[in-house]
Amino acid sequence: MALHTSLTLFSAITFIGYGFVCIFHGHMTQEFQRYGMSKYRVLTGYLELLGGLGSIVGLFYHPIYVLSTAGLATLMLMGVIVRLRIRDPLLEIIPATVLMLLNAYLLVTR
Repeated sequence: MALHTSLTLFSAITFIGYGFVCIFHGHMTQEFQRYGMSKYRVLTGYLELLGGLGSIVGLFYHPIYVLSTAGLATLMLMGVIVRLRIRDPLLEIIPATVLMLLNAYLLVTR
């Protein structure tokens, strides 16, 4: 159980941090332009924040956990698809893939 909680906290903190960067950092504006998805940058950031916070709350209330981890896995699946579509190098696709698989694992094993 401690491993599962640790992985959940790692994922949650990662998404909370990335959500803030996505919303407030100028570099992400350029990245989302490169993805061809500028209008979804702020929405993506808020979904990451909500998913990360929901994962933490979900440690105490299972239905929130299911929604959060499923949502984050889906969000990362979409991120992987976008990066494949724009032909990003494999090294740039790996973080989204790992976070997608991690959240899918957390969802299935909880």
